Amino acid sequence: MVGYFTTERHESLRQEVRAFAEAEVRPRIADMEASRSVQYELSRLIARQGWIAVTISPEYGGMGLGHLAKTIIIEELSRVSGAMGAMVQASQLGVAKIVHFGNEEQQKTWLPAIADGSCLPTIAVTEAGSGSHVLGMAASATRDRDDYVLNGRKVYVGNSHVGDLHGVVVRTGPGSKGLSAFLVESDRPGFSLGVDRAAMGLHGFSFGELIFEDCRVPAANMLGAEGDGLPVAYSSSVLYGRPNLTAVSLGIHQALMEETATFAAKQHRYGKPLSDLPSIKMKLGQMQSRMMTARLAAYHAVHLLDRGLPCDAELMNAKLVNVEYALDSARNAMEVHGAAGLYTDRPIERYLRDAHHIFAPAGTSDVQLLRLGEVALGTNRGEWSQRLAAPLELEAVS
Repeated sequence: MVGYFTTERHESLRQEVRAFAEAEVRPRIADMEASRSVQYELSRLIARQGWIAVTISPEYGGMGLGHLAKTIIIEELSRVSGAMGAMVQASQLGVAKIVHFGNEEQQKTWLPAIADGSCLPTIAVTEAGSGSHVLGMAASATRDRDDYVLNGRKVYVGNSHVGDLHGVVVRTGPGSKGLSAFLVESDRPGFSLGVDRAAMGLHGFSFGELIFEDCRVPAANMLGAEGDGLPVAYSSSVLYGRPNLTAVSLGIHQALMEETATFAAKQHRYGKPLSDLPSIKMKLGQMQSRMMTARLAAYHAVHLLDRGLPCDAELMNAKLVNVEYALDSARNAMEVHGAAGLYTDRPIERYLRDAHHIFAPAGTSDVQLLRLGEVALGTNRGEWSQRLAAPLELEAVS
């Protein structure tokens, strides 16, 4: 049903993605959970649907439908599989750096390949020794005639083991102006991957380590100018990372709600459905209220972003609300299920594990609160959403 923020095109897209997720993704989940292995072929199948190019202009073969459409795609995939929703959202971070900082030649080379599904991009910023402190990174690039030579390691890179093109932020000099970003193809000599390590949740999604050992990259692969690495990292996180992870949380939240309501209606206690108990009905009401509020925050933020309006605070708040509310509802879901929620024949424990993976990337809840505190005090800095987000052609989504 068309809503305040969504058009018929949005809802048609929702049904398209939901049908695909039910037919192609859900049957693979048991194997994904059992093997905990990277889903290379499924990731490629999803990429070939063209959804990773939802924010790419039709000029380059993309859908040109904007951030709300992107949210719906990620949400619907995450409703079935948080891992595959995470796969799409991580690729979108790779899209962002090329859309906003790539030159004409880089855009002509890579955006059509992303649009047709033959290229999965990533972005690599975090290092083991510095974590979310971007300025503390140590990986470096040194100029050598027409090339740069990269050395160092990046960790927690979304789509690390399925990516074809890595957007890597490294140090080329001292201080905040000494970071630069490069496009590094996965088949370049000197580039390798760390051992794929299974984590608590998001089984099937890779977020591992990239290793650069005298990896030679042409100077033409630099994104923007030397010294633009910090804007590449921050803008990708704000404009894409926060709303993308918001969408993953929202999809998981929807799955928690649906599964728990169905369980409560089918299970009987004292001769009546479990859902007839006031205590259970109240828990379901809490979950429903949280989900409605979370969706409103998510859609409102990207609605503003699609119109080129300042919305950094709304994007922060959407990530905060969606992550925290999904985790709260996951606990309620476990309470309603009782011991039944602990076994893997029901998906509740998977949703709980997956929801925890969305907490840290693009800023923990404490980081969002700190930034929102700066908004309240009027000490926040310039808005990335105002600087980089161009208004969407509204007729494109009508």
